[in-house]
Amino acid sequence: MRARTAVLCSVADQGVAALTNILVLLAAARLSTLTDFARFSAVYLVFTVLLGVAGAYTGQPLVLRRGAGEETRGACRSAVAFTVLASAALGAPLAAVCVLVPGDTARALMTLGLVLPVVLGQDAVRYAFSTLQRPHLALTADLLRLGCVLGALAAQDHGASPARLIAVWGLSALPALLLSAALLHRATAGAPVGLRPMLRRGYLGQRFTVEFGVGNATGQLSVLGLGAVGNPLLVGALRGATTLFGPLNVLYTSATSFGPPLLGRIGDERRRIRATAALAAVLAATAALWATVLALLPDRAGRELLGDTWPTAAALLPATGSQYAAMAAGTCGLLALRMLDPRTTLSVQVVFSLTTVAFLAGGYVVGGVPGAAWGLALGSLCKAVATWTRVARLRRRRPAPEGPVSADALPAAP
Repeated sequence: MRARTAVLCSVADQGVAALTNILVLLAAARLSTLTDFARFSAVYLVFTVLLGVAGAYTGQPLVLRRGAGEETRGACRSAVAFTVLASAALGAPLAAVCVLVPGDTARALMTLGLVLPVVLGQDAVRYAFSTLQRPHLALTADLLRLGCVLGALAAQDHGASPARLIAVWGLSALPALLLSAALLHRATAGAPVGLRPMLRRGYLGQRFTVEFGVGNATGQLSVLGLGAVGNPLLVGALRGATTLFGPLNVLYTSATSFGPPLLGRIGDERRRIRATAALAAVLAATAALWATVLALLPDRAGRELLGDTWPTAAALLPATGSQYAAMAAGTCGLLALRMLDPRTTLSVQVVFSLTTVAFLAGGYVVGGVPGAAWGLALGSLCKAVATWTRVARLRRRRPAPEGPVSADALPAAP
């Protein structure tokens, strides 16, 4: 596939994935009461954390591979198989435990455990197609998923329980998973499957998972914690605001996860870093523009989007818009570091993710929910400055190897 076509298909696929994500949350907000949406948001947040863990452990090491030989094709098959088996091993106990716990949230978590292999498996195949430089196959499957999830959610009545919405959302991904599996089987036929390398000490995904844990999951779980010990509506309020920026959130994640194969087509390292910086500027400007558009929405239109959650979410738009503009710079800075040397990002993630959590908690104590939102924005800004400072230092110290880094070429973690 030509480079221009691959880029267009990859961008279109990320757009479809972003659209699916935002429409799922918007549909849930419109179909739910304020309390039920808070419950749905909490469970969906758990899924988001698990999705990030799966992507960090299997997906991100996969996209750093070069070439499309038998070894790479086998790695793609292995990553998908490992994700499905691991999510089933996690989802089954989660469902079994939640059966014994009363309450709507527990029932929604039980349902999430049952559909986990479907939704995580579908995402794993997207990494495989990106690594094989066949983004048009991922686009085809994601278009099918978008159509299925919209049709399934459109058939639900207002007041549907969080568990029902989770079940409908999860099972609607099954046709796309089956199609993706068939396409991947054709693209990697005859390649061996090996799961043991992903369990050995020193596997690169272990480092990336730690990075995700301190870089993303820490902040999200902190929101859940503040909602549990403070105001339970905090989760719904922050989630409602970030829902409006859902497409950007997916694009940021996609930049880190699917950017290396595309940027690796640029031969010169300096040009790759410049392209990454340009991407950061474009994404930051897009976030600012999107925040402005949302702030100008009439109250009636906002309620059409988020239902009863709109008033609380609208009050957080300035802070959330600032947060996402800073996140654009930070995400692309991490992408640049990942291409220069994947081992350098862990310290940045640890220090500044914990700093963000401190700002979140401090902001909540000082200013309630709006203060918490501004705390997240300040933490994201600090991380962005730190990542690009590290990029500049690496470029001054020594030249990096040309081309994307191969996961196999990296030394084992100590």
